[in-house]
Amino acid sequence: VPVVDLAFSGITPYGFCLTGACKDDKPMLRQGDTGDWTGTFLGHEGAVWDVTLNKDAITAATAAADFTAEVWDAGSGDGWMTNYLLTGGQDKLLCIYDLNKPEAEPKEISGHTSGIKKALWCSEDKQILSADDKTVRLWDHAAMTEVKSLNFNMSVCSMEYIPEGEILVITYGRSTAFHSAVSLDPIKSFEAPATINSASLHPETEFLVAGGEDFKLCKYDYESGEELESYKGHFGPIHCARFSPDGQLYASGSEDGTLRLWQTVVGKTYGLWKCVLPEEDSGELAKPRISFPETAEEELEEIAPENSDAIYSATPEVKA
Repeated sequence: VPVVDLAFSGITPYGFCLTGACKDDKPMLRQGDTGDWTGTFLGHEGAVWDVTLNKDAITAATAAADFTAEVWDAGSGDGWMTNYLLTGGQDKLLCIYDLNKPEAEPKEISGHTSGIKKALWCSEDKQILSADDKTVRLWDHAAMTEVKSLNFNMSVCSMEYIPEGEILVITYGRSTAFHSAVSLDPIKSFEAPATINSASLHPETEFLVAGGEDFKLCKYDYESGEELESYKGHFGPIHCARFSPDGQLYASGSEDGTLRLWQTVVGKTYGLWKCVLPEEDSGELAKPRISFPETAEEELEEIAPENSDAIYSATPEVKA
């Protein structure tokens, strides 16, 4: 089942989590550094298009083709009500729900002229960022009014907000553009040789990863825009790419139905990657090598619980 969206939680005392949305009705929760399956959120009746996790990995939210947005207890998988939920959809409206008052009508913000593709809280929830087909808009949460908008000559594919530095990452066509999330002022932009569907900026703004229609996932130097590495491990267009909160790895989801994890700097012991230093022999200097669990270098069939036979069956393929 194609993987269309990914989201990491923040770093908690127990590590961090990763959740993915697929073109089925069963979004899944995974351990962030290994991709190990943790649980499945059951309740949607249509393809899930968008997912998010809060910083503490306690609450997840999903949006689906069944015209519903669900909020979940990420520990138990049960529905959960806390704080505010921001949604956007084909009705061109941004809706803000007070989840402590589930019976109350949502606050609505109008102004978009086509279906909303992405809606994000920013600036400690004081502002909202949203994108429709060819427009990105910045809103003041308290006043419920538009602050500024950006217009593009082609469809916006993805949008990522980086709290550190208040940076907004936008992809459209072959371009990845960086803007101030506070003012929408431009910072810089990069061009790629193929259409980019998603891009993600390293938490410390060292690297950028981007993937798209040519099945490739590329890593760039953020300052210079130089391509540092590229991988063609997917067998279909890449729909989403995201760095982990510690920056040690990044995840990608594709039309090929796989979610893959990639090490940011190859050669470190981290998660499923094991760096082994063999003993010195013949007086030669020991050379490090990378060791994987027996099954880590091939795509695996997940051993799912008895009640989850329909759960997306491909676990992450790990690449050094």
